[in-house]
Amino acid sequence: MVKKLQKLSADKKSGSQLRATVKDSAQQIWLAGLGAFAKAQEEGGKVFEALVKEGVGLQRKTQSAAEEKLSETTSKMASMANDIGSKAQGGWDKLETIFEDRVAKALKKLGVPSSRDISELIDRMDALNKSVEKLGSKPASAKPAPKAATKSTAAPAKKAAPKRAPRKAAA
Repeated sequence: MVKKLQKLSADKKSGSQLRATVKDSAQQIWLAGLGAFAKAQEEGGKVFEALVKEGVGLQRKTQSAAEEKLSETTSKMASMANDIGSKAQGGWDKLETIFEDRVAKALKKLGVPSSRDISELIDRMDALNKSVEKLGSKPASAKPAPKAATKSTAAPAKKAAPKRAPRKAAA
């Protein structure tokens, strides 16, 4: 269209012919626009529905891909958390063992008996109690046991002399 106008202006034809050409070109542009609008109205609904269908399909694909990546990432993170947890637990166990050993050494230096020492002592006491019970169950000798003195026959007790505080040694 521009070339047409340039040719007309170059030929220096009359203004009426130029006006007619411009009017003709404007009318063709207007008609082309109306045709495009009518075509868009006809096919616009169809195109819109097709775009919606494509959008739904694309959304489903991206959503499934995102869910897959999310589950994959979640499993990786859980695995990493388990690894870190097991390493941390091993470190704490080691630290606990070291701490227990040091406390046991310190208590031993202070002369505090260990739980094993106390267990052995309890076992020995149980054995002694059994021995005493065996001795106590044997029949007593022919002598009767002396009777305890009653208050009325007992002699009055003497008052004890007050105790003195021990003297401190001079340095």
